Amino acid sequence: MSAGMVIIGGGQAAGWVAKTLRDSGYQGTISVISDEPWDFYERPPLSKRALLEADAPLSRLFSEEQQAALDLTWYRPLRAERIQRQQKSVLLSNGQSVPYDRLLIATGSRPRLPGREWQNHPRVHTLRSWHDALSLKSALADCRQLAVVGGGWIGLEIAASARSLGIAVTLYERQPRLCQRSVDAAVSQALLTLHQQQGVSIHCDCGEMRLAHQHGLPQISCDQVPLRSFDRVVVGVGVELNLELAQQAGLEVGNGIVIDDRGQTSDPAIYAVGDVARHPRFGFSLQSWAFAQNQAIATARALLDPAAPGYDEIPWLWSDQYGINMQILGLPQGQGKTVVRQQSDSTLWFRLGEDNCLQQLVSFNDARSIKLAKRWIGTQRPLDAQQLADPAFSLMTLR
Repeated sequence: MSAGMVIIGGGQAAGWVAKTLRDSGYQGTISVISDEPWDFYERPPLSKRALLEADAPLSRLFSEEQQAALDLTWYRPLRAERIQRQQKSVLLSNGQSVPYDRLLIATGSRPRLPGREWQNHPRVHTLRSWHDALSLKSALADCRQLAVVGGGWIGLEIAASARSLGIAVTLYERQPRLCQRSVDAAVSQALLTLHQQQGVSIHCDCGEMRLAHQHGLPQISCDQVPLRSFDRVVVGVGVELNLELAQQAGLEVGNGIVIDDRGQTSDPAIYAVGDVARHPRFGFSLQSWAFAQNQAIATARALLDPAAPGYDEIPWLWSDQYGINMQILGLPQGQGKTVVRQQSDSTLWFRLGEDNCLQQLVSFNDARSIKLAKRWIGTQRPLDAQQLADPAFSLMTLR
């Protein structure tokens, strides 16, 4: 009897691997090792709907009927302790060994903390899992003053949700500007202005942040801002990739598990998907909903069909804050310039390279232009900055 496919991880990427395998006609055994007790679920709602709705359900990836039809063999809640490549098996935390024909690593990531003293304070929270969301939701019920440490996308979404609940929010960002790694200065400024208009107090360029406590309440300080007490603190300063299994197994690792466009690692029987996988074109991992889903789908198809196309999509992520849908396509690279297009109900920021080809488009409330931008980036079409900036000029003529 074949050992079949074994997936380590129970998140979105793992779920799309299992679903795609079944949808593509795979009838063998699919085993899933997960350290959480729940079926596959999505993470984007954790910072929004899960915090705001009184009885928000688990953000299931698939319906209960779809989930049951996958016919999975679950090992949960258990941890994979070791990949035994010679035996082609995975050793679990209960001592059991699960054999595989092909193995998919979808171990994801965990929240990073500024220092060890932040780990065990009962009023310091992170947000990565459904359990985290339930814990934070309960904590916010009696919170009047909230500190958000980290001005990336997760920190900004939590700040927006907390403000909608009427909580006073103070945000601390280590770097000189918000979302510095993913967007240029003009977009960072727009994000800063938006949150300040909604009443968020923002401190950028904080450098190292320090945690203290008094009478059980957490206190935050940095060189730029004096010590202040809060009811609760949420930390969103990035993630640590869960690379330990891959490193222990001797797989090639660097800015994530090194894969090709088919998801294959340095071991031909082992694949990696989702956050933990290094993007084959850009050379680092992407923590985004789109990458977790689409790279996993491409990998599952490649497992069954050697002729299936590999993954080579342009990075794309989205965020909803204060009723504004924000979409970011592409990455700013090297020298370039930013062109702003201000319209009555939307704003676009075009990042052009020195060759006038589009590197990145950031959209506030204009999803249609994102679809156009995918074509422009794909064909490396030079664009005219004056046309882009003119709201009277129809972008559709550049199709």
